[in-house]
Amino acid sequence: MPDAPTIDPGNTVWLLVSTALVLLMTPGLALFYGGLNRAKGVLNMMMMSFTAIGLISVLWWLYGFSIAFGSDVNGFWGDPAAYLGTRTFLAETDLWGATADNPSGIGVPLYVFMAFQMVFAVITVALISGAVADRARIAGWLLFAFGWATLVYFPVAHWVWGGGIIGGDLHALDFAGGTAVHINAGAAALAVALVLGKRLGWPREGMKPHNIPLVALGAGLLWFGWFGFNAGSELTVDSVAGLAFLNTQLATAAAVLGWIAVEWVKDRRPTMVGASSGAVAGLVAVTPACGFVAPWASVLLGLVAGAACAFAVGLKYRLGFDDSLDVVGVHFVGGWIGSLWLGLFATNSVNGAITDVVGASDGLFYGGGLTQLGRQALAGLIVSVWSFGVAWAIAFAIEKTIGFRVRAEAEVGGIDIAEHAERGYDLSPAGGSGGAFAMAGIAPAAASPGAATGGGTPAGEPAEPVGEKVGG
Repeated sequence: MPDAPTIDPGNTVWLLVSTALVLLMTPGLALFYGGLNRAKGVLNMMMMSFTAIGLISVLWWLYGFSIAFGSDVNGFWGDPAAYLGTRTFLAETDLWGATADNPSGIGVPLYVFMAFQMVFAVITVALISGAVADRARIAGWLLFAFGWATLVYFPVAHWVWGGGIIGGDLHALDFAGGTAVHINAGAAALAVALVLGKRLGWPREGMKPHNIPLVALGAGLLWFGWFGFNAGSELTVDSVAGLAFLNTQLATAAAVLGWIAVEWVKDRRPTMVGASSGAVAGLVAVTPACGFVAPWASVLLGLVAGAACAFAVGLKYRLGFDDSLDVVGVHFVGGWIGSLWLGLFATNSVNGAITDVVGASDGLFYGGGLTQLGRQALAGLIVSVWSFGVAWAIAFAIEKTIGFRVRAEAEVGGIDIAEHAERGYDLSPAGGSGGAFAMAGIAPAAASPGAATGGGTPAGEPAEPVGEKVGG
């Protein structure tokens, strides 16, 4: 007779910690994207991440979790009524993965697993926002996020992890979200960028990051939180969780080296933005593979992904689409690299679940032939086409109805003021004259002794104009 349902404290605590780590990634993404953006649009950029936390969290609780992880209906979505937000799941039998033969499942309360998957949904939607920096109305963004999460992310999560067509029927591998998160968000980002069109002045005008320390801080928070993203996806405290943790670090470190190596060859100077972007590229690429490949394969994956994404971000100039913050070049390309890597290097020797649970095969270099590589490619193609098509249709409908893109004058004057009545940086003096010098207790130049003897600007002669781009 099966034992009574029992909560596993270790698994539960680890998944709660992982949930908090993954939630931290979205504010980290807001800082990363905000720093990469121009100063006059930093708040709008960050608002898209924070509003994604608010909207998607509620939708996930209400019906998203049911669609993604409810009992499979037809391979495309789960039972919408399985975990509706109008119901509660606090009984001692409400443990994730519980069956008649194993009433404890993995020993984790259902709500803990729901919360863990919730923060995945949140950041997947937030990732898309980087493609439309400086030109998307917040109302249009929220409507898009609602539609895309409902029609794309929730079903795709079911396809990949909930027993649907990709994981259950096709037997493609995705440990923590290369297909479900990064290919999915990257394809949608491309579609929305095409619908909204190019930023005014792009690519003629330089639109460089306005705050590189903010970029580095955001990348650091993403790197930190990603350990919960990847190692937490094992759901239990075991050796595979440790493998995913180690592989995450190795691939990310190698990707930093791969990206700056490309910069060194092309421009003779490695950059902090490049190192930060390389870290994110490595994190993206290792996400689907971290629990299914050996550490040496993760190092090689990081090097390849860092270098490939460094080249890929330049494709937008050749192809003429304005993906503002390189969501396509990093997340779409990196997600594809990581997913296909499984077709080459996945091995049951590090994780028996490849065959025993998913029904997949070893990769090409471990004697599995081309079978798994084909499965990975088909899975990525299915998600890419669905996500791109639905995202394009939603964005086009919004643009033609309430309007998705801001007016030209708002874009030129600054989307932060137009959409939020706020500025990211108030550089005006607190009161009176003298600006920052007066605020610091330093006499203005006109009052200094040099002004009367020729050491400063002569009286009556206008000073040199201050550069337009104080911070980007």
